[in-house]
Amino acid sequence: MSKQLPAATRLGRVRLQVSDLARSIAYYEQVLGFRVIQRREGAASLGAQGTDVPLIELHEMRSAAPVRRRGHLGLFHFAILLPDRPALGRLLRHLASIDAPMGASDHLVSEALYLHDPDGLGIEVYADRPRSTWQRQGGELVMDTRPLDIEGVVAAGGDLPWAGMPAGTVVGHVHLHVGNLDAAANFYRDALGLELTVWSYPGALFLAAGGYHHHLGVNTWAGEDAPRPGENDARLLEWELVLPDPEEVERAVRRLEGAGRPVTQADGGVRVDDPWGTTLFLRS
Repeated sequence: MSKQLPAATRLGRVRLQVSDLARSIAYYEQVLGFRVIQRREGAASLGAQGTDVPLIELHEMRSAAPVRRRGHLGLFHFAILLPDRPALGRLLRHLASIDAPMGASDHLVSEALYLHDPDGLGIEVYADRPRSTWQRQGGELVMDTRPLDIEGVVAAGGDLPWAGMPAGTVVGHVHLHVGNLDAAANFYRDALGLELTVWSYPGALFLAAGGYHHHLGVNTWAGEDAPRPGENDARLLEWELVLPDPEEVERAVRRLEGAGRPVTQADGGVRVDDPWGTTLFLRS
């Protein structure tokens, strides 16, 4: 039995608990350019323009507590991957035009913007550099956090206006606060089957399938004694990994169960919690 997830593994949707659904929808539509695909009582699904593929699900818990300044265990940020650098440039110019608070970084493998939604949930929006430019040192992918070339990114966007999240936008990765990096590696690498790609970044590990720079980041930056989010907190409810076929899901289930991790059957897939209670949904 293979010990690793297949190269075709990708991320699906993220499910978030928010305190005010209408406020959150307005943010994701007006600031980031998502569109509502489906809305029902207390929940909404959002995706890119011109597609019905859900990337974000919002679930309302009225008066849910915002994210603590140092953060809970669980979500650090979820990351939206744009199809190219010009799209990132158009988004950057749009965000600047509406004075949206944001950060920006160059990670060598990618260029990224950082925001927080109205409940303080972390969001990265990024564009990858070509894989041919990624470098390795001693088997480890070289990543860093450097100042973003703001002018270069904006220039790449040309004169076209931002028209919302373009076709081809996907969830690129999820980055989690965890309590211990060794335990995180035991779960996400050894049991689940992701490959470790970066292990010398201070306080963090990065893991992926298929040679990608990372589908998952984990860090201890909130502190090893950070609390878990409560039922009434704004939080990540679950994130999703999509495998190419049901047989690969079953292989992953056998690895997880062999490592002593309880797996629950669910409609369309299976659920498993990491050692800190963050829920992963696996499906094909």
